[in-house]
Amino acid sequence: MIIGVLTLEFRLHGNRSLKEKRRVAQSLKQKLRNTFNVAVAEVEAMDAHDRLVLGVVTAANRTDKVESRLSKALAMVEAIAPVELTRCDTEIFSDSE
Repeated sequence: MIIGVLTLEFRLHGNRSLKEKRRVAQSLKQKLRNTFNVAVAEVEAMDAHDRLVLGVVTAANRTDKVESRLSKALAMVEAIAPVELTRCDTEIFSDSE
């Protein structure tokens, strides 16, 4: 089994409340889930109103499938995100020896 993790960090300029942040987060999470069938969660900075960090996770039987899915998810986020993407990291884990 191959597991891929994509960490996305956003800067929310001009955001004044956690309610506004949650609206942006929910929209991005739902679009990622619906389009790529991935798990998405807010993973850091939950109480910061100007910073959003999402973790996107997927699993497959081949590394290229995982890398492709995460790459496409990142491309979609870059194209549609209403906020500034400041950092993205990808990690691939395998149970093969």
